[in-house]
Amino acid sequence: MNIDWVHFTPLSAAIGGLMIGAAAAILLLFNGRIAGISGILGGVLSTKQQGNGWRWAFLLGMLIAPTLFYFFDKPLSPVIETSPWMLIIAGMLVGAGTRLGNGCTSGHGICGLARLSRRSMVAVLVFMVTAFITVYIQRHVIGG
Repeated sequence: MNIDWVHFTPLSAAIGGLMIGAAAAILLLFNGRIAGISGILGGVLSTKQQGNGWRWAFLLGMLIAPTLFYFFDKPLSPVIETSPWMLIIAGMLVGAGTRLGNGCTSGHGICGLARLSRRSMVAVLVFMVTAFITVYIQRHVIGG
């Protein structure tokens, strides 16, 4: 995976980060809920369906936003340099890790760190160290 430095701008990244942070803060302040995607999706998929309207709205917004972006700007063409099987295995491992870690990177990294949660601090540290090790192995051991 390579960063597209031609289209990356720090300003757009900062604005996107502020929007994500604001959305997480609004959800916490007005609904008392944490904006972790795995928890939101898990709540929708659970057998207890009471009070899930906000979850459905959140997930629907995640689908509508890129669709609107597609109509107002030229779509980006992601370059995926691995096999579909590797993507499926990676997705399953992420799902298993999310379950083991009691939350996903968005929940721990954005909301947990903002609340100074010790569990989230440890989780993010583990995420980052694992990512660094994975990139190192990919670039220096496997080659790429």
